[in-house]
Amino acid sequence: MRAFPRVVTLTLGLIAASLLHAAPVELKVTTLDGKAFAVSDHAGQWIVVNYWATWCGPCIKEMPELDALDRERDDVLVLGLAFEDTSAEDLQRFLGKHPVQYAIAQIDVYAPPEAFAVPRGLPTTHLLGPDGSLRQSFIGPVTRADLERAIASNPPEIKR
Repeated sequence: MRAFPRVVTLTLGLIAASLLHAAPVELKVTTLDGKAFAVSDHAGQWIVVNYWATWCGPCIKEMPELDALDRERDDVLVLGLAFEDTSAEDLQRFLGKHPVQYAIAQIDVYAPPEAFAVPRGLPTTHLLGPDGSLRQSFIGPVTRADLERAIASNPPEIKR
C-alpha cells in the first residue's frame, strides 16, 4: 500500500514538470530607451531574462557573456531587469561604464513583474523557450555555456 502514494506523487510530479512548459510567460516592461518589450512579441526566439543590480559583483561579471550571447545568436534575445532601488540616471551612468547591447528595463523592487517570483538572490536568470514558456531558472551566476547547454537540452517547441 505504501507504493501507491509514491506512484501518485511521482505521477503528479511529472505532470507538474510538463506544465512548466505549458503556458507562455506574460511579461511586458518598458526598457530604458523607452521601448515596450513583451515576451509575446518575440515568438520563435529563446529569451534570457536576467535579474541583476549595479551593486552585484557576479551580475556585473556575467554581463559581457550575456551580451555576446545576445549579439552572436539570432535565435536568442537577452533582457536585463535591473532589480534595485536607484534612479534611471544612476543606472544609465552605470551602463555607460558597463555597456551592453541587450535591452535593459528598470524594475520596481516594491512592485516587480508578476511573471516570475521575486528573486531570492541576484543574479537570477530565467530561460524562456521559443513558445514563451519557462524552460529553466538559475539562481546565482550563469555563463553563456550554461545557457547554451540549457537551450540544447530543451526542445525548441512543445507539441500540443
